[in-house]
Amino acid sequence: MAPPKKLIEQFNLRSRLRFNVDQGQIWLDENRMLLFHARAMGALRRELFDSLGVERARGLLVRMGFASGQQDAELAKKLYGAGDPYDVFRIGPELHAFEGLVKATIVHAELDWESGSFVGDVEWENSWEADSHLQQFGVGDDMACWSLVGYASGYVTQFFNRFIVFRETACIARGDAQCQVVGKPAEAWGDDAYLNYFKPENLQGQLDEMREELCRLRKTLGAVESAGNLIGASTGFRGAFDLISKAASSPITVLLLGETGVGKEMFARWIHDHGNRSSQPFVAVNCAAIPHDLIESELFGVQKGAYTGAQASRAGRFERAHGGTLFLDEVGDLSPAAQVKLLRVLQTGEIERLGDDQTRKIDVRLVAATNVDLQQAIAAGRFRADLYYRLATYPVVIPPLRDRRSDIPLLAASLLEKYEESYHKKLQGISDRAMQALMSYQWPGNVRELQNLIERGVLLAPNGGLIEIDHLFAGGAPATTGAEVDRAGVVGNEGDASRSRLCEAILQDGFDLEQHESRLLELAVQRAGGNLTHAAKLLGITRRQLAYRLKQGVEG
Repeated sequence: MAPPKKLIEQFNLRSRLRFNVDQGQIWLDENRMLLFHARAMGALRRELFDSLGVERARGLLVRMGFASGQQDAELAKKLYGAGDPYDVFRIGPELHAFEGLVKATIVHAELDWESGSFVGDVEWENSWEADSHLQQFGVGDDMACWSLVGYASGYVTQFFNRFIVFRETACIARGDAQCQVVGKPAEAWGDDAYLNYFKPENLQGQLDEMREELCRLRKTLGAVESAGNLIGASTGFRGAFDLISKAASSPITVLLLGETGVGKEMFARWIHDHGNRSSQPFVAVNCAAIPHDLIESELFGVQKGAYTGAQASRAGRFERAHGGTLFLDEVGDLSPAAQVKLLRVLQTGEIERLGDDQTRKIDVRLVAATNVDLQQAIAAGRFRADLYYRLATYPVVIPPLRDRRSDIPLLAASLLEKYEESYHKKLQGISDRAMQALMSYQWPGNVRELQNLIERGVLLAPNGGLIEIDHLFAGGAPATTGAEVDRAGVVGNEGDASRSRLCEAILQDGFDLEQHESRLLELAVQRAGGNLTHAAKLLGITRRQLAYRLKQGVEG
């Protein structure tokens, strides 16, 4: 069985894709193809939902994809006898990726060639339809890849001459880690209303459609209103949000855990704003930003004359937050002395200003946060275990942005709107390539880093235009990958395209062929540790050829 990545080469599929720019035509074998902007298709898709209603739009998308899958199955059938039948069958997922729709991987399949039966599971990556749905609607409760399940169903149905139906079981558009589909014969699904999507007529009563739309609208508006300034609908976000929403109206001490930049202070403010202390002060302290010798006076206050320079008595952050909420950010960086005093305050509800012997009763709701592993800090003797157990009564882990990628389009849209107003601009949005870069980036700085990138993008993008990838990344845009089309209209290999770009970069002013060749030979020998045989393999030549060229270089 050939590896999946070899199928395009094995069956020479690239030669079947032809671009005739002069005639305004693109052909895949006998089928004329169309190259559309994904953004335009996404806009059309949204209009279908808005004008036809959810159910009718889904049916239309499924049937459109079904017809496309059937066409590609006819191409695959022509290759019967050119390779293993299973390899021929897997041309379908390869064509799905070849056409820029989705990367499909068959993870399990039970095929009966005699009876024409297929049961299998497929994983999808980079679904254009899920990405488009996230940008247009955000994360919801429903699957989104309707035209893609139609394609898979049409392809397998045509290939086996038996009605095979695929159904999505996971989708990034509803916050799942990836999209997944299951396919099996239509009769195996039973009397399922889902099969109606594949029928030419799939009309519902207008009243039912209106009721469904109203229910969805109420649900969406309710979710947006409840989350306030917190934006997200991924599984990780919803888990954290559900925990803080249950704790907001209680006096329990909350410990927010997460990497730098995940938005711990925004979560703390949400807890305060939605609790019974919302009309009272919210006081935030970054414990890591205050020198250790000043942290105690900042937290607990200072009495006049307590030390040189203390010319007046001053209330600390605890007193200022009386009746409200005190947010201690980076609590893991507190000094040992401050930890002792903080523990006493939590135990007694009383504070003493620095240099004072009078105790003051305080009523404060405490929310703490840290990006430090407090368990490790306890083991290393840097943090008190008794204080940890006081703070960690109700821990809430806020996931990093790389673990909630489906929230990125929502966050980016909100930040775009915010900075459009700040910079007095109106933009069309974020380009597809830029959004793909945002979705694939690792986000070491999390939401704070995304905020910075979007602000930069709004500043650099032309008014009325799109934020492009070069507007976002100050250190240079991620390298573009993909195959290129040569002048004969044939799509080349991605490796050939990369080598071509490298050669173009080398052929700049001041190029010296002999100097570059000499340097390349030296690097290969260095990397091989002086072993000429290994160095020759790195260069793709024989040992004799390498030795000859090295000798020529020395003599020259």
